[in-house]
Amino acid sequence: MNDQPQFDRERNGSLYDRGSADSFYCRPRDPHWWTGGTMIGKRIINLTEEEIFEYHLGYTENTDFKQY
Repeated sequence: MNDQPQFDRERNGSLYDRGSADSFYCRPRDPHWWTGGTMIGKRIINLTEEEIFEYHLGYTENTDFKQY
């Protein structure tokens, strides 16, 4: 199990969280994560392949979408 914060799926601002949020709001894919939580700390965009995969997994697994 990976204990790095960007891989903690329960953590606000993690790769999975940001992927699922972008999907929920029908935003285009934009792999990133936040060091201190959503919109807190640094926005990290220089990602490894493993990190990009985790973001896309969150995006793909989302099944709930904002109704406008």
